[in-house]
Amino acid sequence: MIANLRSKFSLNAWALWLGFLGLMLAIGLTSGIIVFWKGLIVTNLTDLVPWGLWITLDLSSIALSAGAFSLCAAVYLIGLKRYEPVARTATFIGLIGYTMAMLSLILDIGRPDRFWHALVYWNTHSLLWEVTMCVCLYLTVLLLETMPILATFEWLKNRFPKLAAMMSRVHHYAPYLAIAGLCLSMLHQSSLGAVYGVLKARPFWYKPEMAVLFMFSAILGGISMTVFASMLSSRLTPRARVNDSTLERVAHFIGWALVPYLYFRAWDWLAMTYTHHPGRSEGLALITSGPLSFNFWVGEIILGTIVPMILLLKQTTRQNRFWRMVALLLVVGGVVAYRWDVNLSGFLVVVSYLPGIPTVTYASYTPSLIEIGAALGVIGFGLTAFSLGVRYLKVVDHRYAAEEHVAVQEEAHGRVPA
Repeated sequence: MIANLRSKFSLNAWALWLGFLGLMLAIGLTSGIIVFWKGLIVTNLTDLVPWGLWITLDLSSIALSAGAFSLCAAVYLIGLKRYEPVARTATFIGLIGYTMAMLSLILDIGRPDRFWHALVYWNTHSLLWEVTMCVCLYLTVLLLETMPILATFEWLKNRFPKLAAMMSRVHHYAPYLAIAGLCLSMLHQSSLGAVYGVLKARPFWYKPEMAVLFMFSAILGGISMTVFASMLSSRLTPRARVNDSTLERVAHFIGWALVPYLYFRAWDWLAMTYTHHPGRSEGLALITSGPLSFNFWVGEIILGTIVPMILLLKQTTRQNRFWRMVALLLVVGGVVAYRWDVNLSGFLVVVSYLPGIPTVTYASYTPSLIEIGAALGVIGFGLTAFSLGVRYLKVVDHRYAAEEHVAVQEEAHGRVPA
């Protein structure tokens, strides 16, 4: 009787969760249709601030997907096989994150019917073109890497056993896919920062360390997102099974990695105080004492870096599952805050280059309801995809081993593995 009550409660909770996600998707779909119908005029984006909430969502989705290439590199290139189940989860999250980024870009470019132009009309002098090509290629790599995960779907194994076996065999090429993913992902994770860092007309962005900070923060955010999602899933559903000691080791690595990240972020901030440069000094004031100061000091530095660093380096709090999850969530929030600060800080400070002394003016930006609604839809898509993966594809199951692929192939040929 107790088992039946638990099963009924689980089904009701699952139905309520799906209903909530369905509402988010409906809001996003409605907002997206309005954007495609009326154009970007329904947003608060302007010529002075052309990149807003959607680009921040795009940058954050890609950053939080970086656990895929970093953990896969650790497993298949360095040989840390104990982390293979975590890398499996990271790969699935990576595919979801890049798909979310694509949805955000389709909304943002204004003419989604021309998305294919970058693939046909090459502009090899453009960092945005390089990012576009790397994202498309790496998305292809992620699709190949997730094929063995999709092959574990019971419906697929029962209805199309040979197809499931074929998809499962892609696992044998995991080391080669890890190499390709490492190269492509590192290229565009750093190039995303370089897109901002090469714009001389935006003095606050024009600096060489942008590429390093973007890649560094993405690695931290991606791994943190993977571990947090795994732990949260294991607490919410019995279908998710984790090895807590493995996740604790990964969290310990994140804690130490936050130390050099804090140094680089502080160096990036303090280096701008050495000289006065029109646009750069005003941008620094905007970040440290202006409208973005709370997001910078509290979201990025204190809650996004210092507090989780202490929680993850201290053994008692790191081994406590609640505090470890809090620390990991704070790291994820800090990475999103960093992306928001970087994206807006350069746009809100406008430098005039007319003859004479350069003058500095300020722009403003607040997302419209349509932008927020569309962003909710993209986030809802990501949550829905991960929820279905946990429930039906065992994406968070640390009992998973490579032998499961052999079992799928054996079943395809009518043989039952021992």
